[in-house]
Amino acid sequence: MVLKLFQIFDTDEKVPENESTRSNHSPPIWLFWRAKRYVVTLMVFLGLINTYLLRVNLSVAIVAMTQYYNVTLPNGTIEQVRDFDWDSKVQGYLLSSFFYGYVFTQLIGAYLGIKYGGRIIIATGIGLASILTLLTPVVAQVNVYLFIIVRILEGLFEGFIVPSTLILWRNWAPPLERCRLLTISISGTYLGTVICLPMSSALASKFGWESIFYVTGACGCLWCLFWLLLVVDSPSDDKTISKEELHYITSSLQETRMENNTKVPIWSILTSVPAWGLHIAVSCELWGFYTLLTQIPKFMKYILKFDLSSSGLVSALPYLSVTVMVQLAGRLSDYIQAKNKLSNSFIRKSFVAFGFGIQFLFIIISIYWLSPVTTTLCLTVALGFGGFSMAGFSVNSLDLSPQFAGIIVGLSNTIATLPGIVSPILTGYIVTDEENVDQWRIVFCIAGCVYLFGAILYCSIGSGELQPWDQSKESPERE
Repeated sequence: MVLKLFQIFDTDEKVPENESTRSNHSPPIWLFWRAKRYVVTLMVFLGLINTYLLRVNLSVAIVAMTQYYNVTLPNGTIEQVRDFDWDSKVQGYLLSSFFYGYVFTQLIGAYLGIKYGGRIIIATGIGLASILTLLTPVVAQVNVYLFIIVRILEGLFEGFIVPSTLILWRNWAPPLERCRLLTISISGTYLGTVICLPMSSALASKFGWESIFYVTGACGCLWCLFWLLLVVDSPSDDKTISKEELHYITSSLQETRMENNTKVPIWSILTSVPAWGLHIAVSCELWGFYTLLTQIPKFMKYILKFDLSSSGLVSALPYLSVTVMVQLAGRLSDYIQAKNKLSNSFIRKSFVAFGFGIQFLFIIISIYWLSPVTTTLCLTVALGFGGFSMAGFSVNSLDLSPQFAGIIVGLSNTIATLPGIVSPILTGYIVTDEENVDQWRIVFCIAGCVYLFGAILYCSIGSGELQPWDQSKESPERE
């Protein structure tokens, strides 16, 4: 049994005997420097960590910015003050303002990625968002409305990133490694949260809330320099790639190569039922994800009574679990697909249904079996098994259409950004008393029911098969 498990998660999986394009010299993925597609994977992974450092930092900073602290006046009187007198509704608008911009640039990011290449668009998005983050402490002191505008602009620039990564993966990810490479890189979003929550809490406690924005902004700028030095848009443009790896990647992607004069079948994409299954699944996952992402630090502080420094660390545990689980789920998905015994659609639906089902169950349990230990454990399990649903639909755009995956993801993220806008605002109106557990139960129950709805809809109308409007023939690996 142990040997069987190692066989499943061994990097160089057994593939069908008619697979002729597989390189016999692919190194294990932990030796990433020996294969350029693994270097690209690592850099996308680190880039997505940075995007979430820039996105999540406000979730902890806003707690520090609005909490009361004691000040001793010249006459010896101790008075409680706070830096910003924002009520829960204003905080809700601040937390959601990032997504006002994010929703508008998903399709633009996909278009720019197709036109100019994913590399430069990704660097532009993270670079400009990082610069705005460095300016945030000054802006916040000026005016809350100016602060909201800056967060909107950060969202605008970050909206370029995810669709552009799909343009990059179209050129770099061999079909039988897609789920593994994408889930490794996508797990950077969760690890970014894992890093940001405790790091931000520690920075706020020791150096003040301003340091959160300075550190996360500087990290993004530093990453941009390494990205531009190490990554190019396609293997054929890379001067450091080995001949064996170049042949393996280009030959395995030969059947799904996009011609320059290929027209985007926008109407077919907009009316595709399987594509809408994907859009709904992503939206449901992100409703729960964004709800917890923006509210967990406050929930931990006011309901579970953790202090600011420990609440950041505890809040990160659920995201650490999903960071691990999405790797295992992606690896397992590729292994099952390589066996060629189950249809792509069945694999994708099974992973999404299992992940959403566990998330629904444990997020409901977490708010009714209430204690610091059990609630944290249930939230950790709930988000952790979200790694299975993420492994199911994260690669689904490439299943449906390798050529237009960036457009599909851009459309998915545009639709799925609405939860990021609505959820924090709705929570701000529901949770008017942050110490009222009944109000928090409403928020958690809504998130759990959204997961259940997503499982039912995706299993009903989702698909893992190549769509006829893709205008390309299915490659042998996917038959």
